[in-house]
Amino acid sequence: MYRSSNPALNDSTFQKSSYNKRNWWEDAESNLMTIEGVSEKTGILLLITAITALATAFSMPLATPLIFIGAIGGFVTILIVVFSQSTNPLLICTYAAFEGLVIGGVTWYFEVFLEIPGIGILAALLTFMILGAMIIIYRAGLIRWDKNTRIAVTSSLMAILLIYLISFIGAIFGFEIPLIHSAGPIGILFSLFVIGIGALCLVADFDFIERGVQMGAPKQLEWRAAFGLMVTLIWLYLEILELLAKIFISSRR
Repeated sequence: MYRSSNPALNDSTFQKSSYNKRNWWEDAESNLMTIEGVSEKTGILLLITAITALATAFSMPLATPLIFIGAIGGFVTILIVVFSQSTNPLLICTYAAFEGLVIGGVTWYFEVFLEIPGIGILAALLTFMILGAMIIIYRAGLIRWDKNTRIAVTSSLMAILLIYLISFIGAIFGFEIPLIHSAGPIGILFSLFVIGIGALCLVADFDFIERGVQMGAPKQLEWRAAFGLMVTLIWLYLEILELLAKIFISSRR
């Protein structure tokens, strides 16, 4: 099996040896993971994220601390799920709620402080359009997730992560990477590149989930698969939000 670029999905996600202490794997023959089941659980997580995002947005600016609570809580939850191989629906739904706090607050900031009304709806629409397009492309076999693709995408992700890490350190010490986060052509092209990599990560997730179904993984792992897909979708939404903001700001100049 080819490793996914998603940290929430790895080679051991759908392997029985990773869940030796859990007896639900033994009942796998009558309790199998399905694509439909993953889709349903992803829908539940999206609904939770949307509800908490809207609640946060409508409570701003008083709810500003919730953005930081959501960011820290979401990061800690990812670590717990990934390193404990958790399939706990409550824990995974909690992650969706935490991310909703972040999305709601950040979207409100873009709409109000940057004076770009409707950017949140547009970003969500584009995210789902990319999701739908990548599903069609994947099903049509136009993109194959093989070793070479994995290496290319993983290398790009590491580069993006390094840039964001340097940017974070720069924000603390008072310097920034030139042009990357600006509303100029280079900044817009960089965002387009990141979104393109995010779209390819969706293909990796689809492939990984499909392989899990083919391996006869038990139904309990549908929550874990949905969690991995949500990690990519939330990242993609935030990147699209930033791209749209760059485009709108550039158009005002």
